[in-house]
Amino acid sequence: MTTISVPARARSLNSLFRKARRRSVMLESHDGHRFILAPADGWEAFEVGEDWTENKKLMKFLTERRSGGRRVPLEEVEAKLGLR
Repeated sequence: MTTISVPARARSLNSLFRKARRRSVMLESHDGHRFILAPADGWEAFEVGEDWTENKKLMKFLTERRSGGRRVPLEEVEAKLGLR
Protein backbone atom coordinates (compact mmCIF):
# COMPACT_ATOMS: atom_id res chain seq x y z
CA MET A 1 0.00 0.00 0.00
CA THR A 2 1.24 3.49 -0.79
CA THR A 3 0.65 6.51 1.43
CA ILE A 4 0.24 9.88 -0.29
CA SER A 5 0.33 13.08 1.76
CA VAL A 6 -2.33 15.56 0.69
CA PRO A 7 -1.35 19.24 1.06
CA ALA A 8 -3.63 21.69 2.89
CA ARG A 9 -4.18 23.64 -0.34
CA ALA A 10 -5.96 20.65 -1.96
CA ARG A 11 -9.37 21.98 -0.93
CA SER A 12 -11.61 19.47 -2.69
CA LEU A 13 -9.72 16.48 -1.27
CA ASN A 14 -9.65 17.95 2.22
CA SER A 15 -13.38 18.57 1.96
CA LEU A 16 -13.85 14.86 1.20
CA PHE A 17 -11.66 13.98 4.19
CA ARG A 18 -13.90 16.07 6.47
CA LYS A 19 -16.98 14.25 5.14
CA ALA A 20 -15.31 10.86 5.58
CA ARG A 21 -14.52 11.64 9.23
CA ARG A 22 -18.27 11.76 9.90
CA ARG A 23 -19.31 8.94 7.57
CA SER A 24 -17.47 6.78 5.02
CA VAL A 25 -17.61 8.07 1.46
CA MET A 26 -17.80 6.05 -1.77
CA LEU A 27 -16.07 7.74 -4.68
CA GLU A 28 -16.92 6.78 -8.25
CA SER A 29 -14.54 7.58 -11.10
CA HIS A 30 -15.63 8.68 -14.57
CA ASP A 31 -15.17 5.09 -15.81
CA GLY A 32 -17.30 3.55 -13.05
CA HIS A 33 -14.61 2.31 -10.66
CA ARG A 34 -15.58 2.74 -7.01
CA PHE A 35 -13.35 3.52 -4.04
CA ILE A 36 -14.05 3.82 -0.32
CA LEU A 37 -12.71 6.73 1.71
CA ALA A 38 -12.89 5.96 5.43
CA PRO A 39 -10.80 6.71 8.52
CA ALA A 40 -8.00 4.21 9.10
CA ASP A 41 -7.54 4.92 12.81
CA GLY A 42 -6.76 1.65 14.57
CA TRP A 43 -6.54 -0.16 11.25
CA GLU A 44 -3.88 -2.85 11.03
CA ALA A 45 -2.50 -4.22 7.77
CA PHE A 46 -0.54 -7.37 7.06
CA GLU A 47 1.54 -8.42 4.09
CA VAL A 48 0.02 -11.68 2.93
CA GLY A 49 1.98 -13.88 0.57
CA GLU A 50 1.28 -17.23 -1.02
CA ASP A 51 1.44 -19.09 2.27
CA TRP A 52 -0.23 -16.64 4.63
CA THR A 53 -0.14 -19.18 7.47
CA GLU A 54 3.61 -18.52 7.75
CA ASN A 55 2.95 -14.87 8.69
CA LYS A 56 3.44 -15.05 12.47
CA LYS A 57 2.18 -11.51 13.13
CA LEU A 58 -1.04 -12.17 11.19
CA MET A 59 -1.61 -15.55 12.82
CA LYS A 60 -1.10 -14.05 16.30
CA PHE A 61 -3.60 -11.29 15.47
CA LEU A 62 -6.19 -13.81 14.22
CA THR A 63 -5.71 -16.03 17.28
CA GLU A 64 -6.18 -13.09 19.67
CA ARG A 65 -9.21 -11.87 17.73
CA ARG A 66 -10.81 -15.31 17.71
CA SER A 67 -10.39 -15.78 21.46
CA GLY A 68 -12.14 -12.56 22.50
CA GLY A 69 -15.78 -11.67 22.52
CA ARG A 70 -19.02 -13.54 22.24
CA ARG A 71 -19.51 -15.93 19.37
CA VAL A 72 -22.84 -15.82 17.59
CA PRO A 73 -24.12 -19.00 15.94
CA LEU A 74 -24.86 -18.73 12.21
CA GLU A 75 -28.47 -19.75 12.83
CA GLU A 76 -28.93 -16.76 15.16
CA VAL A 77 -27.46 -14.35 12.61
CA GLU A 78 -29.67 -15.75 9.85
CA ALA A 79 -32.75 -15.46 12.08
CA LYS A 80 -31.96 -11.81 12.95
CA LEU A 81 -31.51 -11.01 9.25
CA GLY A 82 -34.74 -12.77 8.32
CA LEU A 83 -32.94 -15.37 6.24
CA ARG A 84 -34.63 -18.34 7.94
